[in-house]
Amino acid sequence: PPVVAAPILDVTLTSRNKNAPDPIPMAGVPHHAVEGYVQRLIQAGHRVAMADQVEDPALAKGIVRREVVRVVTPGIVLNPTSIDSSESNFLASIQRHHEDWGVAFLDASTGEFRCAQVFSADQVAMELARHEPKEVLVGPGVVDDKITRAIRRIPVGPLLAEAWSERAASRSVEAVFGKGAAIRFGVADDPAVLCAVGALLQYGLDTQGCLEHLHTLERYGVERHLVLDDATRGNLELTQTLRGGKRKGSLLGLIDKASTGMGSRKLRAWLSSPLTALPTILARQQSVNAFVQEPSIRDGVRKHLRSVSDMERLCTRVAATTAHARDLDALRTSLDALPVIQAELEGVPALQPHVPDDLCTDVLLDIRNTLVESPPLATTEGGLIREGLNEELDELTTLAVEGATILNAIEAREREATGIQNLKIKRNRVFGYFLEVTNAHLHKVPERFFRKQTLSNCERYITVELKDLEGRLLGADERRKVLEYEIFCELRGRVATSSTRLLTLAAQIAELDALAGLAEVAAQFGWIRPELKESTELSIRGGRHPVVERAMEEERFVPNDLDVDTQHRQLLVITGPNMSGKSTIMRQAALIVILAQMGSFVPASEATVGVCDRIFTRVGASDDLARGQSTFMVEMAETSAILHQATSRSLVLLDEIGRGTSTYDGLAIAWAVAEDLCSRIRCRTLFATHYHELCQLADTHPGVINLSVAVSEHGESIVFLRRLKEGGTSRSYGIQCARLAGLPTTVVGRASELLQALEQRGLRDDRGQLSLFGAKSESGAPQTHGDLAPKKPEDALRNHLQALSVDDLTPRKALEALYELTALLDLK
Repeated sequence: PPVVAAPILDVTLTSRNKNAPDPIPMAGVPHHAVEGYVQRLIQAGHRVAMADQVEDPALAKGIVRREVVRVVTPGIVLNPTSIDSSESNFLASIQRHHEDWGVAFLDASTGEFRCAQVFSADQVAMELARHEPKEVLVGPGVVDDKITRAIRRIPVGPLLAEAWSERAASRSVEAVFGKGAAIRFGVADDPAVLCAVGALLQYGLDTQGCLEHLHTLERYGVERHLVLDDATRGNLELTQTLRGGKRKGSLLGLIDKASTGMGSRKLRAWLSSPLTALPTILARQQSVNAFVQEPSIRDGVRKHLRSVSDMERLCTRVAATTAHARDLDALRTSLDALPVIQAELEGVPALQPHVPDDLCTDVLLDIRNTLVESPPLATTEGGLIREGLNEELDELTTLAVEGATILNAIEAREREATGIQNLKIKRNRVFGYFLEVTNAHLHKVPERFFRKQTLSNCERYITVELKDLEGRLLGADERRKVLEYEIFCELRGRVATSSTRLLTLAAQIAELDALAGLAEVAAQFGWIRPELKESTELSIRGGRHPVVERAMEEERFVPNDLDVDTQHRQLLVITGPNMSGKSTIMRQAALIVILAQMGSFVPASEATVGVCDRIFTRVGASDDLARGQSTFMVEMAETSAILHQATSRSLVLLDEIGRGTSTYDGLAIAWAVAEDLCSRIRCRTLFATHYHELCQLADTHPGVINLSVAVSEHGESIVFLRRLKEGGTSRSYGIQCARLAGLPTTVVGRASELLQALEQRGLRDDRGQLSLFGAKSESGAPQTHGDLAPKKPEDALRNHLQALSVDDLTPRKALEALYELTALLDLK
């Protein structure tokens, strides 16, 4: 409604019948700029109904009939200017049938349509994270915390789809793809998948009227891709940063060197869905390597790809009959560049599988022979069609051009005949052509001039000659526009019949673009080709974090070696101070695996990667206030998911497990988790911790190896060396880090005194917790220890009073505080 739209669009909210008790709110935008305003509404998470006239106003009786012709939603957008060219724009559908789940994803802007059978709510959530849909349809019975959390990240709220029967779903599939389509696409025997597909198609039909641009449905297997849950994608910042959700600063923002929007989307899909089938990985890697080895070919291909528009989205607009002449001209320019690209790739065997056989030359020639160069945006105002294509159109065009000459001649002749030197021939839409004479010259007007309109300062006239010419010119002009539009529509229809071929070609070009882009990254950043194996080892020499390395300006990035496997170095306990680089080292290992399994080169001097089935990370957490969960509860939930889902082929990264609770509780949980990973699951694990006691695991578990990040001590200060070395450490250097962070020197000094005393005395209270005041006396007052007290009682009293929040004290807490104060002053 206007009340909602006006503030989003920054337009004035007005009303009709302002004096009525219930005025009608109104807000308007220019019709020629409507797409931009629709885009803003979509980005704000709204669905927009588009109404239009559905009958000729000249033939209508009374009010011209209007209907809703389409509904634009965040998940179904056909206008390429309304969406990011580097991202897919998926509409998702989730349906459940007994214990089976079905998911389907449609990008209406490109015609990409895929579905899969999944077997748990966890897998549903992972598929939503992988595809990042803009809108989702949720069937009945799809209620689960994991799915709800995944849906909550989608900009627009979910739509509840009705319960679909298999028969109704089959009818929707056949309505779009023809009879027997459910069997042809392999979904007829899987009710959950069939219903997910059917619900999605019906939603598309309800909002768009037709889906003629859809040609196929891909059924994929989730097992063909490396599993990355939503937490892992976020922690590793694959497509957006943790802070701010920005593309810049993410791995995708670094490696996307594609020349086209199609290539960027393909690269994003590869990064979101790394492969697990070794032959497929090696084939893609071989193609990247070919581009790396042939820099001149790579540069040539990338140069010509810059002339290629987004053919996938252009083809969709053509098939949906929403393409204008400039869309077809962009398609012509794109097809024109492909033979040159094909020639560049000749003689490179590794790239021949990616060289398209069908360049759709017939479509190129058809567009080239029909449309003028750089046609206008409007398709109904003429100026679209080449001269010589249609004889009638040429005659009409000649008449329109000659008409101006004839009018100029008539105007000159009438000036001479009448002696009215400022006489002019003009035209408007209401009165057509007319002769305009100012009032000062009205006495010179001849009788053969017939008055047509009187104005305050002039009169307008018509002559028999001008009326006859007007009929011929206006008729010719209108006929020319109609004929040009008809010829354009015929051309668009012919191109649409080749849309399947064009989309196949576009997909091949997108792959070439993504491969050349990955090769450009490897060459530019000095990355190497990793060795991949069907094993459970991960060996990295000189590994670097791809994003952190490029972001560093004042400091040189320190490469690190890493060896982990499931036999002798299965769980690496990594200790070291905060800010020393433990998390960076862990993340770079995971990113190297992901890059390797998507077929890319990696930032290292050498790398051997045993193919993983899943990567899990537990590196930092935050409160989930919406669900009433604390940081620690989120941490435990994520750790639980890892222990339930990880296999011996997985890679697990754990950072500071157990730090959100008391020391003893946290240590016990961290120890038990580590034991379970190395004893039961036996997967490759990197376990960073400040619990130095975990280093003792290496004494009882042969597969546990202690590593630490080296530091150099200089008196009371430390220097981070960022180098991973064998052996654990017994210090966290927390106070030194606090000094580096800028804590007041008095606080740092006092903390050093307390730490020294705690380490010497190991003070515990009666509950086994570390205590600055030790156990309580028989009177209930804490017993103080001289080496923990400040040097002066007055200083201790002042510090303790400053730390108290008086307004928050309960009577019991106030009494305890009083005991502590008296203990400080030794007033027992």
